[in-house]
This record gives sequence, C-alpha cells and structure tokens, in this order.
Amino acid sequence: MMVFNNEYSMLINGNQVPGEKTFGVVNPATENTIASVPDASHEQLDAAVAAAKAAFPAWSARPISERKELVAAIGKCLEDNREEFSRLITLEQGKSRAGSDFEIDLSAGWCRGVAKYDLPVNVVEDSPERTVEIRHTPIGVVGAITPWNVPILIAIWKLAPALLTGNTVVLKPSPYTPLATLKLGELLRDILPAGVLNIVSGGNELGQWMTDHPDIGKVSFTGSTETGKKVMESASKTLKRVTLELGGNDAAIVLPDVDPKEIAPALFWGAFFNSAQVCVAAKRVYIHEDVYDAVAHELVEFAKTVTVGDGSQQGVDLGPVQNQMQFEKVKSLLSDSKKHGHRFLLGGEPGEGKGYFIPISIVDNPPEDSRVVKEEAFGPLLPLLKFNDIEDVIKRANDTLTGLAGSVWSSDPKKAREIAERLETGTVWINEILFFSPDAPFSGHKQSGVGAEHGMEGLLEFTNTQTITSKKLEMAS
Repeated sequence: MMVFNNEYSMLINGNQVPGEKTFGVVNPATENTIASVPDASHEQLDAAVAAAKAAFPAWSARPISERKELVAAIGKCLEDNREEFSRLITLEQGKSRAGSDFEIDLSAGWCRGVAKYDLPVNVVEDSPERTVEIRHTPIGVVGAITPWNVPILIAIWKLAPALLTGNTVVLKPSPYTPLATLKLGELLRDILPAGVLNIVSGGNELGQWMTDHPDIGKVSFTGSTETGKKVMESASKTLKRVTLELGGNDAAIVLPDVDPKEIAPALFWGAFFNSAQVCVAAKRVYIHEDVYDAVAHELVEFAKTVTVGDGSQQGVDLGPVQNQMQFEKVKSLLSDSKKHGHRFLLGGEPGEGKGYFIPISIVDNPPEDSRVVKEEAFGPLLPLLKFNDIEDVIKRANDTLTGLAGSVWSSDPKKAREIAERLETGTVWINEILFFSPDAPFSGHKQSGVGAEHGMEGLLEFTNTQTITSKKLEMAS
C-alpha cells in the first residue's frame, strides 16, 4: 500500500507536475485550509490534452481485453489503498468515514463491473448481396469534469467506460475536493501508460478552457443545471459530444398502505445520505394524508438517532455541508421558511461555531409554491407534503423543469409500478432510493441532463457509431 503524504501535483503525460500557482483546500468541518494544490495554467492544460492526444492511437489500438484488465486494476488500486483514500475524502468532502469507505468500495466494484463489458458488433444484414455491420469506435480525448459531493465515485463513473472504450482522458476534479483524485493520479501513473490519463486541478476557468479546447472530442460533466447549460454552449463551438448529469428536485411518493415504521429508515437515508448532497436524493416527500402524521413522526424519531458532526470522529453519521457557497444557500432556504412561518418538525437553525453544519431539518407541509419545495436544497433540509389524490400528486411531482429521479413507496407493487411509469424522470425506485449498478443506465429527463451513464447505453456514449457495408464479391463480378 502506498504511503500518502501532503504533497499534491497534477498528472500530465505520466509525470507529476506542480502548478505555477496554487489554491487552498478547506476542511468543511473545521473551515481550516488543509492543503495547497496546483492551479493549472492554460499551457499545462494544453500539455495534458496533447499528451492524451498522442497516447490515443496506441491506447485505442490495444486489445480491449487488455484495457479491461487495466480498468479492473484501477479498482484494485482503490481497494488496496482504501483507508487512505477514505481519510482524504472525509477531510476534504466532510462525509463520515463510513460514507467514505462506502464510496471507495463502490468505486472499486464499479471498475470490476465496467471491466466485464465488451463493445458490441451488430450485423444487421448478411444477404447474398452484402453484409452491413455496426461497430463502435472511440471518440479520442475525453474531458471529464467531476463535482464535490462524491469525488472519487463520479470520477470512476467517467474514467472506467472512457478508458475501456479506447479513449484517453483529461480529468478535472472539483476545486473543493481535488485531493483524493490527485492522489489517485499518483498511483495510476504506475498502472496506465503515460498520457492515457491526465489529471489537472483548477477552478471554473479551467473547466471553461476544457470545454473550449479544440482537441477534446467529448465532455462528460456532472454538476448543476446552470453550469451544464454553459458546458453545452461552449462544447457546441466544436460540436463536442457531451454527457451531462445535472440537478434534480426529486420527489418521493408515499402511499397510504405503507408501514410507517418499516419505511422510515430507508426513506430517511434516501433523503439525507451524505447530508443530502446527492443529486438523486429525495428532496420532496409527498405523503398520503392517511399516514402523513405517522410517517412524519417515524422520520423525526429516526432522525434523532443520527449524529451530525465532524466526519473524522467516531460515531458520526452525517458531516457538514461541503462548502460555504452551498452552506449559505441552505441557510437562505431555512431563513425563507422561517420568514413565511413554516413549521419545523426538526432542526431549522444553522449550527454555531466553526464548520458548515446544518442540522437535520424537516419542514411540515409547506405550501407547494414555497422555495423549500421548488428549489433543490442539496443540503439536509427536507419538506414533507400532504396529498389525498393520486392524479394530483403525480401532477405535483412532475411540475418541475428537471427530471432526474423519483421513488414510490407502497405495499402494492402493481399500484406502485403504475405510478412509477408516469413519473417524468430518468430513474424511478420502488420502495428504495439510491440503488445504482454498472448495468443500469442512469439519465436525466428535461433539464436534468443529456445522454446516459452506466450500462451499455452509458458505455456507448463514449463511442462513435460506424457502419461498414461490404458488397459481396461474387455479386460484384
């Protein structure tokens, strides 16, 4: 196992490269600066893209069986260094050590899952006149831009399929959480050929340079809808392929036939896991009026058993909001709810002292047009809303510009399925939330994204489609 130190550098063409400038990384639990990392210059980005472009011919020509072995080796690297990666994620992101362990374990397993895939070759015609074959070729250099909520896992969601399909990658982690990703680059330098993976760190300007860069053929971005629109606009200048996984204001619908005590733990974690900093967390929970009081009570009682604090401390379940910008947004939503007289079943006041702490906050049936319902908090603030009519609640759940995910909770599988099929979202869970698989496509409807990740659909997002038509020689003669 590698011994980690506190020196951070970028990976460019197989070399560890410092920055001409640096920026600080803050621990959100303490607000202390814990490290300085390189702030890439435009010239360094150009060097990273040039290295990826130069490495592409040999990497794409390499047998897919070898690329699969190397993708699996990335997972083994994460497994072998699990403790140190988890420590870094908790320091920079704020989540509990259990949450960080889960992220690394899932990332490692994801590499193994992706490594099982082969690129399909489909023969759509084999007639006496000709054969027509559909195959898939790599795009070239992929620019991967990752967010701060799940830094390593979402990086793997991009790296593994991009590399497997024969592309080379320039990866930019969030400036809020670059540490574990930069350390991953140090280890992968000894696993992947030089230039196949390059990791550069910097702020929004670096992301703009990437989406503008003429030698990047595809951008895979995870982040807010507003930033995603800018990525798409910038990528359009060179007709880059894009995959965008963006925001969502996900609704959970709880039917009157549930057992409130039984569903409360899963519903709670579906809303508050990672301090609710999950794109597909339940952010609006619609509960039938017949069980509203009972479900609300069980959620509050379960929440009281959950400890919020510094994720590095033993016994802590939920950490802080990751950065000050997001902290201020959640505080603004709390303030707005208090201003409008909303009743809090739990929480409602931001933490005092150091750290971006928001207590678990649950709002009792606020108006449908209130900010706490209409806006994605991306923090531990959850509105519970009553309904008494299925048609009405489906309309309310779908009344949003986004459509990332949703969930239905019921003891009647047939009824739950009927509702699930009417939700305008890319993913719908029944009696659970936050289940992901390398084999299950993940995409957003409406303004929640473009394209898909995971499964064969996600894999093919990193390829161009090529049709080869061959006239039979005996017919030609």
